[in-house]
Amino acid sequence: MKKTLRFRLVDGLLIAMMILPFVLCWILKVLFTPASEGIAISGPLVYLRIDLTPQPLYISESVVVSAAVVIAVFALCLYLTHGICVECRTKRQVIAEFIVEKATDFVTGNMGERFIGFAPFVAAILALSALSSLASLIGLYSPTSDINIVAGWAAIVFILITYYKLKGGVGNYLKSFGDPIPIFYPFNVISEVATPVSMTFRHYGNILSGAVISALVGSGLAGLSSLILGLFSKAEWYTTWVASIPFLRVGLPAILSLYFDLFSSALQAFIFAMLTMLYIANGYPAEEAAARKQKREEKRAARAAAKAGQPSAACPDGDERNE
Repeated sequence: MKKTLRFRLVDGLLIAMMILPFVLCWILKVLFTPASEGIAISGPLVYLRIDLTPQPLYISESVVVSAAVVIAVFALCLYLTHGICVECRTKRQVIAEFIVEKATDFVTGNMGERFIGFAPFVAAILALSALSSLASLIGLYSPTSDINIVAGWAAIVFILITYYKLKGGVGNYLKSFGDPIPIFYPFNVISEVATPVSMTFRHYGNILSGAVISALVGSGLAGLSSLILGLFSKAEWYTTWVASIPFLRVGLPAILSLYFDLFSSALQAFIFAMLTMLYIANGYPAEEAAARKQKREEKRAARAAAKAGQPSAACPDGDERNE
């Protein structure tokens, strides 16, 4: 495939869309981060406060980084599908087709063929969760360490779960809280409400704890480095500058980063996506969906037969009624 100048310009623009949002996040972080000594554990920076009723709206670092991740993922999708065609298959087209195929197989394997339309949604959850957690690798605040961000994702999932449960009928939805016996009604209501809460704290707690542990270990290694170098305080080469070198922080924190920043981030994204699929699929089981579909078809056939003036299979005494 021959790339024209316009094609290359669009490619350059899309690549810039993937990089510039994070550059802007770095600039804002440098401008708004207060001076501090050593390692500090704090929440996201607040860039802007908008006074609204009933409470003010805060534009925090986690919101800005989340927006950067969304823009980057959107630009990546456009880049992979730019110039896609049937006659010629480029490398990026092969990658795009691979992602779509694997996401579709992942969803259909866990939810069934009738939920194949959820493949883009689940792929988006995986991408946003993983990339948001991995933002800490480039010095940005991880949005998944902010409970408000993860709670928003869990709220969207809970709305979808409730929607598919209500497809079985409002009466059946309310009756389900009384299973297996009516005395369990309040406990099942609490369990229903606890679904988004558990999803939120599971994801948020694991990512935040990893960041806190890494910071504490880094701070402890810096203090241990000063303590070890202090043993050589009488040496000729010893100075205050030498005592401040955190040599133990070279290499050791990287081992923790392999788990907390890479493995744990990918694992938590996978768990969140898996729970999303299981909760939504179990909200409207295949057996119940098939039974309701058959019932609708029988009613539709009965109405069609009634309009045609013929007795339907659902009404065996239809001949007598017509007479």
